[in-house]
Amino acid sequence: MDFSTLDNPRLEFTFACRLRFTRVQMVPDLPSGGMRSAVYVDEGEFEGPLLKGRAVPNSGGDYAFFRPDDTAVFDARYVLEVDDGTLIYMQNKGFLWGREPGTMDRLRAWAFAGGEPVPHAEYYLRAQPTFETSKGKHDWLTRHVFIGVGERKPDGNYVKYYALT
Repeated sequence: MDFSTLDNPRLEFTFACRLRFTRVQMVPDLPSGGMRSAVYVDEGEFEGPLLKGRAVPNSGGDYAFFRPDDTAVFDARYVLEVDDGTLIYMQNKGFLWGREPGTMDRLRAWAFAGGEPVPHAEYYLRAQPTFETSKGKHDWLTRHVFIGVGERKPDGNYVKYYALT
């Protein structure tokens, strides 16, 4: 495996994760000027070269803060279960914002009101996950920095994760 150097950071594909969130709650008009949303994990699956499994239903969700500039600052927490039975706690932080005015409104309409799809090139969805799991086969997840590049779906997200080697 190649690894990063000071002048040549290297990313290695780790897994892709598709999560479905169909339940949403909003806390609007916060004193800070934004709003908070909560979407709960209904189901999902993940697969990559070293692990494959499912998201544990109802094990958590995403509690995004929508800033006044309509940037979603997400803080997602849920449990993944590898096919071998190993449980992995995943905390995912990151950002979702539209590249043009009105994009976030269109994304919300697509996700929550049956609106038209929004092309991936029109928004930025990036994640920085961390993992906790038992000592053993999958504890390498607890010793690397990861990034995710995501795509919004009408009922959730699809994110590809890469380890900084």
